[in-house]
Amino acid sequence: MNNNWNNENEILDHTGQAMAVPKTFVSNVMVLMALGLLISGVLAYLFGNSAELFGLLYNLETGGRTALGWIVMLAPLGLVFGLGAAYRKFSSNAMILMFVVFSALMGMSLSSIFMVYSAGSISLTFFIAAGMFGTMAVAGYTTNTDLTKMGYLLYMGLIGIIIASVVNWFIGSSSMDYIISFIGVLVFTGLTAYDMQKIKQLGMQIDHQSEDGRKMAVMGALSLYLDFINLFLFLLRFFGNRN
Repeated sequence: MNNNWNNENEILDHTGQAMAVPKTFVSNVMVLMALGLLISGVLAYLFGNSAELFGLLYNLETGGRTALGWIVMLAPLGLVFGLGAAYRKFSSNAMILMFVVFSALMGMSLSSIFMVYSAGSISLTFFIAAGMFGTMAVAGYTTNTDLTKMGYLLYMGLIGIIIASVVNWFIGSSSMDYIISFIGVLVFTGLTAYDMQKIKQLGMQIDHQSEDGRKMAVMGALSLYLDFINLFLFLLRFFGNRN
């Protein structure tokens, strides 16, 4: 395969025949991301609406986390780093399994939002987040503008959010919490477009049917999954009605 381009969605192979590589790769990424969100959503709903299941994560009398609750809270972060490290060591099927486990743990962890916010406001916020995410994903895929510089600024903003969140954990300022949430919405809205453009560009350079192509599809799905979940959670602070 060479790098002779027919248009933004096709590449010519050694026979000169056009192949829709980027679209296929992006479709694979989106299917995996949707699978992850479906798993997380179902488990979040089940654990959030069942006292028996929720009790596996939290002590219903004291409100403290159980041993499983701590695992569910901490394990997803480990799996995010693990997926990056697994790229060279594990097969694409193993990485997909890790992504599924990650999505399941995230779903159980997110079940706590049903204890804080009303189901109606969670549903409304989900659709708002989905609309914003979809709009920015399409923008990132279709724009001819290079978003690399914007991406650097957004990642700097993300680091700022993390630092400010840690500081506010000790301060407990509601005003700072809203400011962090507002900046978080902006950052993850922008990152959705930036990550989608990167995924499209990657699809132009990699064979989506190869082992590396399947592995990169998992990593792309993870990036977009995290963009959506964080956008949803920051929006929930604005639109969520507390119980």
